[in-house]
Amino acid sequence: MTKNNSQPNQQKSWVPKLLIAIALIYLALVIYIPTVNVFVQAFRKGVAPFFANLTEPNFLHAAWLTLVLALIAVPVNTIFGLCAAWALTRKNFRGKAFVLSIIDLPFSISPVVAGLMIVLLYGRNGWFGSWLIEHDIKILFALPGIVLASAFVSMPFVAREVIPILDEIGKEQEEAAQTLGANGWQIFWRVTVPNIRWGLLYGILLTNARAMGEFGAVSVVSGNIGGETQSLPLFIEDAYKQYQTETAFSAAVILAMLALVTLVLKEILEQKSGHSTKKVS
Repeated sequence: MTKNNSQPNQQKSWVPKLLIAIALIYLALVIYIPTVNVFVQAFRKGVAPFFANLTEPNFLHAAWLTLVLALIAVPVNTIFGLCAAWALTRKNFRGKAFVLSIIDLPFSISPVVAGLMIVLLYGRNGWFGSWLIEHDIKILFALPGIVLASAFVSMPFVAREVIPILDEIGKEQEEAAQTLGANGWQIFWRVTVPNIRWGLLYGILLTNARAMGEFGAVSVVSGNIGGETQSLPLFIEDAYKQYQTETAFSAAVILAMLALVTLVLKEILEQKSGHSTKKVS
């Protein structure tokens, strides 16, 4: 009986180890080794060439444009996400499920298709193309089109992080504050915001990361013009195609560092907001 019982236990003992080994090998091939290679290629000739690559005019403009995109898209999507989350959790109306599906649309649609949608609306032959031409308003291959693309792909994150929290806390505290004479703004700033602050910050962080790292949709609507409509991801792709590999890898290091900061902040906010526990449960 002892021998028969020990064999299943031995089989169970190596199964977790095998699964862990497969996971580590997969992560090494997909994430760890490529990431290390980016840093190796960027610093292959030393630190001085690395910083010299970061002083090129096209890189500086791409970094500036990426920052501008984040500064516009993040506040806009934060306001939209808060309004949408409040409306969906505090009001009952027809079509609520449809609105929620529309908010989730950027999750399911290809970024390239999203860029094409903007072209079909604002392009020369698009729905609003003739009107824009008549009024000398340029959307495509200019900052407005890039902002639209970045805002579209990063739209759902704040709403999707805040909605579950508002559902969980319910309306009791807000209704109690209202009965005590608080107006709408006082209820929002003193009751609602403190309850959702960690989820809100988590959504803002994800929105910023997506807006700064978007490639597909921005590539379609921007024209990828160096020094004009080229964001940092587009600059990396263009530099690599032009065989400026060291410049491309140097810029990629900057994006990788931004991603690392995002991951650290994400982990901190998950611990503060209890996301990790909710996901596991």
